Amino acid sequence: MLRYILLALLAVSILPGCAPKLKIFAAPTTEPLKEFVIDGEGDGKIALIHLTGFLQTQPKQGALRSKPSQLQELVSALDLAENDDDVRGVIIAIDSPGGTTTASDIVYHEIDDFKLRTGKKVVVTMLDVAASGGYYAALPADWIMAHPTTITGSVGVVFMRPKVYGLLDKVGVEVEVSKSGRDKDMGSPFRPTTEEETILFQAIIDDYAQRFHALVAKHRSLSSTSMDVVKTARVFTAGQAVALGLIDQVGYMQDAFAKARSLANLPDDAKIVAYRRDMYPNDNPYNTMTATGGEKLNLLGVDTDLIMPPRAGFYYVWPQGMSQ
Repeated sequence: MLRYILLALLAVSILPGCAPKLKIFAAPTTEPLKEFVIDGEGDGKIALIHLTGFLQTQPKQGALRSKPSQLQELVSALDLAENDDDVRGVIIAIDSPGGTTTASDIVYHEIDDFKLRTGKKVVVTMLDVAASGGYYAALPADWIMAHPTTITGSVGVVFMRPKVYGLLDKVGVEVEVSKSGRDKDMGSPFRPTTEEETILFQAIIDDYAQRFHALVAKHRSLSSTSMDVVKTARVFTAGQAVALGLIDQVGYMQDAFAKARSLANLPDDAKIVAYRRDMYPNDNPYNTMTATGGEKLNLLGVDTDLIMPPRAGFYYVWPQGMSQ
């Protein structure tokens, strides 16, 4: 039975304009973000902001309600940090394999623009994964730090598009398409990709990749040898990333606190604050939640995030990290 349910979900998910609607109802998170001190008692503040999961512009869908997207939460937190004169800098803790090209680029822009508008220091600390769009988002930072076991890099773009024509053939279903131009249905899931379409898609991929490479060159000043390695789009350990020049330091969260306080000319015990919608007992810097609720939907004990294919599109993402 589970096999047939999964096949049905697969077929529905790739139909144009159709996305799986597997929530009971969607109610927005309406509680405002509030400031909570999670470390330090001295003068001045550093804001700790988490950027986690797959980066997209749409709200995250839970079983019972929608939650703000990572992009929405990031912008809200940056606004609070900008409008508080006591906040002298921010730490962005990234744990993300990346996401859509647009979401990744907007996150980069918002962080870069925050720095230009405010002059406040930005430190990035990487946790499990900060790859592709996750690394893209880190580029504007004044200092990039990674945990000793972080995976980062994957500087490139991938075009993912589910194909179902083989499945439809098996069940005797055909799809007829009438179109206004030769390439209107390029990338269709209902037929193989033509050689000409492959060339057209590669040109788009190369254009997006060139943008990513240019931003790395702008912010990191890598040697030509290092840049050639980075352009392979492979992932790296923290130690390898330091050697290439992709990041500045390997360390832990407390090291990021110390660096941010130092860059902002604050005392060693300056407050580290986080913005949340709910109070959490025994709160600490590794709490990535801003509000309770919005759990992922499980289908017969199977996390739907792991079984549903990605929507067709261009991604700054490390695909192997998407199932985290």
